[in-house]
Order: sequence, then C-alpha cells, then structure tokens
Amino acid sequence: MGVNIREIIPPEAIKTIELSFLKYKVVAIDAYNALYQFLTAIRQPDGTPLMDSKGRITSHLSGLFYRTINLVENGIKVVYVFDGQPPEMKYAEIERRKKIKSEAIKKYEEAVKKGDIEAARRYAQMSSRLTEDMVNDAKKLLEAMGIPYVQAPAEGEAQAAFMARKGDAWAAASQDYDSLLFGAPRLVRNLAITGKRKLPRKDVYVEIKPELIELEVLLKALGITREQLIAIGILVGTDYNPDGVRGIGPKTALKMVKAHKDPVKLLQSLPKHEFPVDPVKIYEYFLNPPVTSDYKLEWREPDEKKVFEILVEEHDFNPERVKNALERLKKAYREHIKGKQTGLDAWLRKR
Repeated sequence: MGVNIREIIPPEAIKTIELSFLKYKVVAIDAYNALYQFLTAIRQPDGTPLMDSKGRITSHLSGLFYRTINLVENGIKVVYVFDGQPPEMKYAEIERRKKIKSEAIKKYEEAVKKGDIEAARRYAQMSSRLTEDMVNDAKKLLEAMGIPYVQAPAEGEAQAAFMARKGDAWAAASQDYDSLLFGAPRLVRNLAITGKRKLPRKDVYVEIKPELIELEVLLKALGITREQLIAIGILVGTDYNPDGVRGIGPKTALKMVKAHKDPVKLLQSLPKHEFPVDPVKIYEYFLNPPVTSDYKLEWREPDEKKVFEILVEEHDFNPERVKNALERLKKAYREHIKGKQTGLDAWLRKR
C-alpha cells in the first residue's frame, strides 16, 4: 500500500528526469517494491506470469535481469535493498493484502471460465505473490550479475533511506512515498517501469519517465517539517494504520498539522479507536526504524557461468537473449563502473 500523499505534493517539488541524470550516482532500490512491479507488469496475454517448464514463476527474474542491465547501461550504480522482518504493527496490513490476493485468485479463475481476458489479466496482476524462494532466486541472480544488495533488518525503504542519509547512496528508489517519511533526502520513482507502459483497462500506451522528489524542496514547498510530514502520513494511512483517520484526506491532514504545529500532541489528541496501534508509536517508528550499517557496496564483473546456470539451465530462459544481455552488462560494467569506484567514493563523501 504505502502512504498516499501524492495529492499534496506541489508540481514544483516533482522533477521529471531522464535516466542519464542518474549517471554515476548510487541509487538504493526498494527490492520488494521493484520485484512486485515486475511480477505485475511482465505477464502473458491472459495475465498469467512467465513460468519455466516446472511451473515456477520467472517474471520477477526477467524484470530484474533486463531492467538492471538497462540501468547499468545508463551508468547508474544500483543496489537493491531487501525487506527483513516486518514490525508487528504491520501484520494487520499483511493479512489484509493476503485476503485481497486470495479473492483476486478466485475472480481470476471465474474470468478465465467466462473467457473475459481483460478481467483475467487484471485479477491475475492483483494476485501477485512474492515467495521466499523467489526472493532467494533474485538475490542469487544479483550476486551472479555483480550487483550488490543489502539485507535490511526490517523495512527495506527505511534501510534505503538510511543509506541515502548516510551518503552511501545518492537517492532511494521506490514507487511509495514512505521513503520520504523515513527521511530519504531524495526519492526516485518509476525507475523500475521507465519506458512505454499500457494504461490499465485502456488500449493506450504512455511514456513513463523517472521522477525525482527532494525532501527539503518538498518540505519547503509545503511549509512543514519532516515530523509534520510523518503526522500527515499517519492521518491519511500508512502500512501500520491502513485506514488512517476517517474523513481525513491529504489536504485536510496538511491543514491540521499546520494548525497544531506539534505533531506528537496532534496525534495524541486523536480518537484512539481510529488506530490499531498507538499513532505515536507509528510516528516514532518512522523517525527511528531498525537499520544496519553492516553492509559493503561492491560492484563486480558478472559471472557469466552462474547467470547462465540460474536463468537458462534452471529457469529455461532463451540462451541467445541471455548471452546478448550479458555482453551488454559486461560492456556497461567496464565503461561505467570498473576503475571509477575510487573517484565515486570520494565524490559521495563530499555530499
């Protein structure tokens, strides 16, 4: 779900950029967010995901492999950040999502029986599940590709935001705005879906480009602090209180935090029955989430043999396509990453 504050983000706080704008910059990508996007977008005509001969889903691996190569070809130094153990207060949202997916599976089966391909596609996308095996395969593939990943102790977005604040990454990348609440100085959206995309339920294609939102620019435009932004998120609904406060949308929430000034006192004044957990606890979690400094970002030349084993031998990918893509990745690594690490590290330390 993620927090939905798009409605109050002023146009001047959103900058449309080209992939080339991110050249030589380290971008920490919310891995689960990206993998779900691949699972949703990379589908067969009837909406079913790509699968290998054993019936194992491979849409996420296809997206991860080819999209990452595209990003590296543009000189972007990507690092994927994986979720760890979710906080207890997120369990209600996790159960809600499971229920939605189960219902979507039933509706998908009904649509298939009726021959309604468009509905089948829609419900199949809604039923996307990311299993532990799929996540492990994604990590193995990244390692074979020479792309670093970080295992977060809890929320991946919180870890990516921490890395960006620390200066180990230039920005966090996710479709959700939670990264801003977690304190990411820069958020890049649409990184995993850049290019031509079909609009839902329409035979229309649009060009999707990355968006850059800088936290300080956003806060200045809204005339609030990060703490007040967190309070807005809690009022409209987060993964820890999905329903938010009844009758309060982003615009009303913005007015409320400006009127009350102190976000903690505002949250304490709200009706307790509106929250599954103490809103102040949620507020404190956004300010101080569990993160780790125990990681090393190192980009390596791809191990062609291991990539081939994972994609071609294990999951039946087209050998020629994989071979050609690997040549592109090797070339991109040598042109944009190899020999540039020392200079980039020095540049990051000055930020």
